[in-house]
Amino acid sequence: MERAQSALVRRSHPKRRSFAISRARFRRAREVVMASFIKRTIRLNPSQARTLTGFANRRGLSEYALLLKVIDAGFLALLHGADRETDLAEMASVIGSISERLADAERVLDRTLFTACAAYAYARSSALGGRTSDEVIAAEARAAFERQRKLAEESER
Repeated sequence: MERAQSALVRRSHPKRRSFAISRARFRRAREVVMASFIKRTIRLNPSQARTLTGFANRRGLSEYALLLKVIDAGFLALLHGADRETDLAEMASVIGSISERLADAERVLDRTLFTACAAYAYARSSALGGRTSDEVIAAEARAAFERQRKLAEESER
């Protein structure tokens, strides 16, 4: 390497010297990088090869570059234990938990809506000055509650 650099220094043209030095540095850096990788050969079945080619074309990558990404993703999946069955079971558990919480929230919202309708019915009865029984006011509150639920269902569609 030292001989190569001293030979480069002897050249007279500065641009050539600069280019030759950068090319020599590039080769040296490439040797260091390439020495840290281990070469492997793999075989893909025709279906895998077509899939790899299709994805590479869509992403604007070479097949080799995409294959390296696939291998990296595979190693990460192995290292982090991304088993499909575990993921599906965990997702099903989380969805079940969310479903339960939504059902609880819906019950609370229904009670809140009914309470608001009952308060409206009592306030309306009081404002009109009529002496109506609690049963009549409760029936009015249930009717108002049902009307509001139907309006909410219609707005969802």
